[in-house]
Amino acid sequence: MKTIGAHVSASGGVENAPLNAKAIGADAFALFTKNQKQWAAAPLSDESIKSFKQNCRNTFAPEQILPHDSYLINLGHPETEGLEKSRTAFLDEMKRCEQLGLDRLNFHPGSHLDKCSESECLALIAESINLALAGTKGVIAVIENTAGQGTNMGHRFEHLAGIIEQVKDKTRVGICIDTCHTFAAGYDLRTEKTFAATFEEFGKVVGFQHLEGMHINDSKKDLGTRVDRHESLGKGFIGIDCFRFLMSDERFNGIPLILETPDPAIWADEIKLLRSFEQ
Repeated sequence: MKTIGAHVSASGGVENAPLNAKAIGADAFALFTKNQKQWAAAPLSDESIKSFKQNCRNTFAPEQILPHDSYLINLGHPETEGLEKSRTAFLDEMKRCEQLGLDRLNFHPGSHLDKCSESECLALIAESINLALAGTKGVIAVIENTAGQGTNMGHRFEHLAGIIEQVKDKTRVGICIDTCHTFAAGYDLRTEKTFAATFEEFGKVVGFQHLEGMHINDSKKDLGTRVDRHESLGKGFIGIDCFRFLMSDERFNGIPLILETPDPAIWADEIKLLRSFEQ
């Protein structure tokens, strides 16, 4: 059974996100629990927390919700000030998930900014995760693979495995695979053969036991360009067949499958399209 949704708006309060998800026929959703473009945010109010839980009740269980942290956070920052600022903000994001009764937080791993080696950056990211896990309970740190733009880490499955290897509590670290990022990073998803090969490699290098969510996007840029530009399903370089393969593959059951495609006006249609592939 697949659970499908989109990264919906939480404008006006986190309690509005589940309502916005219901409005497009979703049975999963993603949200920002604070403004993703600011370092600090007002604490969640008791009323917002209560309303969020009430609006999720009977429709969205924690395992169907994939919150995303701020884009400003860089858990592999090579400079002390930037790293500490990122770690403080990430811990706050984890605690906000804890308050809302959510069991996972999705994040981009980090960037070395050409100021440290890749291995040093991966070690910093893992250490950042360990610190956040030590300060929270019950929330899984879900690393999102990247397209590999600039100095971003996480575009190779080996990067993801390298971080997980250094996380002390393996039960609280997971992976979110973004189809656009995967393709732009050089993993082909366009044919049945290449789709199977890509996820066979993911299974061997990382392991499906760590898969806690997916972002479902086509790509405006071609294979291996390492440029992160999402496109509506079937309108980009990946094409529609990839999503047919995904929806018929039981390995992707039971996790939130989240659209981040660029046109919210057609999310309801894209959800229906994905569900039609499951039949």
